[in-house]
Amino acid sequence: MKCKPRARLYGSLAVVESVEDSRCLYGEGFYGHPLGVEKPRNAQFDSPVRLSPLEALYLLEEGVITIVDESGEPIGFSQLWDRMKEYYPDLPLEYPVYKALRSQGLIVRSGLKFGADFTVYRLGPGLEHAPYIVHVVGYDEGLEPTDIVRAGRLSHSVRKAFILASVEPNGSPSYLIFKWLLP
Repeated sequence: MKCKPRARLYGSLAVVESVEDSRCLYGEGFYGHPLGVEKPRNAQFDSPVRLSPLEALYLLEEGVITIVDESGEPIGFSQLWDRMKEYYPDLPLEYPVYKALRSQGLIVRSGLKFGADFTVYRLGPGLEHAPYIVHVVGYDEGLEPTDIVRAGRLSHSVRKAFILASVEPNGSPSYLIFKWLLP
């Protein structure tokens, strides 16, 4: 990455305050969301970006950004993890999946509007519709058949593949993709 942005924490929110660094982060990986911009089409915006807890952790762990707390003191990965876990209880479940998808070059965004954890893009938002929605479940968490059918019907209606993700006991994510066949 061409830039080495710095983000400041405000509670559970990490904000890259420099517009130039914000554009760089967004332009080189669709990281963050520009404040006050509903649907950015490219990196030509004039505002800071806010990072999700998952993005902040991933970028810090990868050495892409530095993060400081409210007083300006640098914060490390384990400190950020502990802090974000207070606000985001599913962090241990979702972060390994987020990290694995991002490490494969995929763009991972919130899937909340689809009732899932993530929407996943190959090219990026504004360049394509997300081809996948991902729901993360605990490794030994049970699923009701109606939950799978409901997710399948939703994913089919929005033309996205439905992926069920889980983290194995060894820490690596596994995926189950549902493809609906017409008889």
